Amino acid sequence: MVNTQQYLPEGALTLPHLIPCTDTTNIITENRFLTGSLRGLETACSQGKIVEGTAVLCDCQTMCLTVEFSGGIRGRIEKDEVCYQPDGSSGKEIAIITRVGKPIQCRVMGFAKGENGEIYARLSRREAQKECHIRYLSHLTPGDIIPARVTHMEPFGAFMDIGCGMIALATVDCLSVSRIAHPKDRFSPGECILAVVKQNDPDTGRIYMSTRELFGTWEENAAEFTPAQTVTGIVRSTEEYGVFVELTPNLAGLAEPRGDCQPGDGCAVYIKSILPERMKIKLVMIDVCDPPQRSSARYYLPRNRHMDRWQYSPQRCERIIETVFAPMELPISN
Repeated sequence: MVNTQQYLPEGALTLPHLIPCTDTTNIITENRFLTGSLRGLETACSQGKIVEGTAVLCDCQTMCLTVEFSGGIRGRIEKDEVCYQPDGSSGKEIAIITRVGKPIQCRVMGFAKGENGEIYARLSRREAQKECHIRYLSHLTPGDIIPARVTHMEPFGAFMDIGCGMIALATVDCLSVSRIAHPKDRFSPGECILAVVKQNDPDTGRIYMSTRELFGTWEENAAEFTPAQTVTGIVRSTEEYGVFVELTPNLAGLAEPRGDCQPGDGCAVYIKSILPERMKIKLVMIDVCDPPQRSSARYYLPRNRHMDRWQYSPQRCERIIETVFAPMELPISN
């Protein structure tokens, strides 16, 4: 396993308790020291440390970003130093403009004087991202579990920062076993999560992620419930033969048809039976209500933060639902 503590999503160095199941106390303290004074930034420069501040301004003529640090000192990132693309392509200007108001990680490359004689830091986010890619991301293998931060979502999937602002994609079908119509049904922009590497393409530098394997197996989720309980859930789909109700991100049951509910509604359901051998939970709809407030995800993690194989279905179930994490096969040279 590679070191997930050294290269974290942007925001992790300045916002405490951001990354779930990860102690970031030391790196937050170090970043506060390095960015709290000119001397600290000089130390970061001489030691090649990655620091984090907040992008507060973008000159839309030069596409230069101004970054403010905790000590009040500012730095500048020139257009060509804002983004690193592993495939060598140039970044889009919209990616620069939309950094304003958000945390940003960078390397301190030196110092200069502004027009009014003030000292500012010359910064490079590109160098920080390049280092992150070479020393960390390129070494990730399928099955590695790492911290991530959701940046934005589209109907087909959630984009997430997996280190220094480097972006990966988790398609909507990989976000949970329970089917959702849109990633916003599972996550929120800016939310920090854990995710597992599904594919790491060394040729393009594209990394694809998944979260469904971290939310537990059918049996692990079903163990939280017993027959004769009444619990809350979320309607995920309505069919002629019944209503599918999500009890947890990786567990859904089927209730009888009902005409006054639709996907996204909250509901109260009575658990009639739990059938592991058929991987089914039979429910009785009690009432339709407001959706329950979404709580932090519960993770089921292996000790070494890596999995080679994950089986969702119970052993006694004839239907096998599993994920096998396998490295990409490299072409055989003649």
